[in-house]
Amino acid sequence: MLPISSRSGTGTSFGTALFTATSATCVTGLIVQDTATHWSTFGQVVILALIQTGGFGIIMAAAGFSLLAGRKISLKERSMMRDTFATNRMGGIVRLANFVFGVTFAVELLGTALMTPPLYAEYGLRGIWIAFFLSISAFCNAGFDILGKSDALFPSLSEFATNPIICLTICLLIIVGGIGFATWSDISNKKLHFRRYSLQTKIILVSSLLLITIPALFFFLFEYPRLPLTERLLASVFQSVTPRTAGFNVEDMSVMTEPGQALTIILMLIGGSPGSTAGGIKNTTLVVLLANFAAIASRRSEADIFGRRIEDDIIKQAGAILTIYVSLSLLGATALCLIEGLPYLACLFECVSAIGTVGMTVGITPQLHTASRIILIAYMFIGRVGGLTLIYAAIENPKRNPAKLPREDVVVG
Repeated sequence: MLPISSRSGTGTSFGTALFTATSATCVTGLIVQDTATHWSTFGQVVILALIQTGGFGIIMAAAGFSLLAGRKISLKERSMMRDTFATNRMGGIVRLANFVFGVTFAVELLGTALMTPPLYAEYGLRGIWIAFFLSISAFCNAGFDILGKSDALFPSLSEFATNPIICLTICLLIIVGGIGFATWSDISNKKLHFRRYSLQTKIILVSSLLLITIPALFFFLFEYPRLPLTERLLASVFQSVTPRTAGFNVEDMSVMTEPGQALTIILMLIGGSPGSTAGGIKNTTLVVLLANFAAIASRRSEADIFGRRIEDDIIKQAGAILTIYVSLSLLGATALCLIEGLPYLACLFECVSAIGTVGMTVGITPQLHTASRIILIAYMFIGRVGGLTLIYAAIENPKRNPAKLPREDVVVG
């Protein structure tokens, strides 16, 4: 809200500042003011610091300060870090944290170096700052950009839709950030020996590949036939990567066909991988639910993936997570539709974008009223913290009762 944070020097309203700070910390990317034209360089630095903190996660950021200060990490902190990384290991968690910090800064600097030449050619010295900002924003799956101009607000990366260096670098940064820190640690330790990877790593790698290639094929065939071949291929790949969950775009989302918007909503809802900078229900949740469906369809008593059995508790959690995200998305879309009088699909798009911490928009967020913005703020917070985490925090853990109630069957379906 400080005057130094805005270009006008007059300060920013509490509502706008809160929305922007929430979107940055929750690495979402939904904005009500154009980042380049409204915020000063100081304000952009504040936003970037929030993005980096949100990308690491609060627990990891706090652990980073502890490591820099030379303080020992307590057992409780190690347990929280283990949950943040979405790993079952307690041993070596500090080494994993050091690995994460090292990989993060190395990848972000590499992304900056790759994007600096074309951005320097376009913007001069400011292009270096833009490259640095975009690199961190892409790796953290935040979707913020500082490419807006007074006559072209909220452009995202549309100016560079035909530039393979910018588009492919952004895609790679999104994938690296969204695949999960524990996954990269597993790959680093076991190299290219796929069979030696943990089950979670196998699920993440295979599902990520499928969730990129299949939607890209759809967009190539049905969404961008008007574009030249090279630009069409680039836009299709970019559009399949960015909904999970970075929020950049090279084509105007408001002119996308309804089937294309519906597919994008599904991708935003799925999101990235556990222990990553991405949001959504996570691709592992989707795979567990599909494995359970396959087990039921084939009348097997237990779900399995890659020759490993999936515990019933994991399947229950996956079902609960999907129920929370879908229910909140539909409820929020209904509320926005009633408040704003806008098409339901557009409202659903914004709500899923918020709760999935994506940041893609069909252009209605800046014109929303205060009540609608509060809903999106709450959804961004829920999406980053996690629906189940909030429920566990809000409901006191009841005392365990060894007795079981009588069982009676219920017909479903």
